Amino acid sequence: MFLKICGITRRADALHAVEHGATALGFVFWPKSPRRVAPDRAAEIIAALPPGMTTVGVFVNESIDGIRTIIDETGITAVQLHGEEPAAYADAVRVPVLRVIGVEADDDATVGWPPETIFVVDALDSERRGGTGQLANWIAAAALARRLRVVLAGGLTEANVADAIAAVAPYGVDVASGVEDAPGVKNPDKVARFLARARSTFEQQSISHR
Repeated sequence: MFLKICGITRRADALHAVEHGATALGFVFWPKSPRRVAPDRAAEIIAALPPGMTTVGVFVNESIDGIRTIIDETGITAVQLHGEEPAAYADAVRVPVLRVIGVEADDDATVGWPPETIFVVDALDSERRGGTGQLANWIAAAALARRLRVVLAGGLTEANVADAIAAVAPYGVDVASGVEDAPGVKNPDKVARFLARARSTFEQQSISHR
């Protein structure tokens, strides 16, 4: 079960998400994002988290050296690639990789990536690069989830996350704008309800598949 709250910019939001069951937190380092967090600020937040928490740095067409520098500065434990990065990045960045793809992705989009790669299926926007609140096509996402380790993103909220998991059967879910009061400012109640509903639905699926 992979439950990611993305676009973390505040320590209180990070700790609250962890308290309510998030298994991963996302930190956006793309300069054009309204959820962009400075590496030194991300490092302070990550240092306050419990051991073993998955912390994901989100990048868009950043150089390998640039990603490695931020890994060293912040202590992030995984990298999410949201641009046109080639599969060669997977080995070069030296941490686990989440690769963002669209629901219309063909086989070429996943060729060359290591078997352990997690594919984040999102409603792609070439300008905003995620966090748009646009729903991904669940039928298409479900087809991808049958052959790849898929984390579903795109337009998820506390109101629809249970239906989304039931429809797609993903490895995990990823939310940013759907639990916010403003970009990078999480709503504690929305986060708590999102995580509770997602966890409950995953657990129900697990029981039904036994």
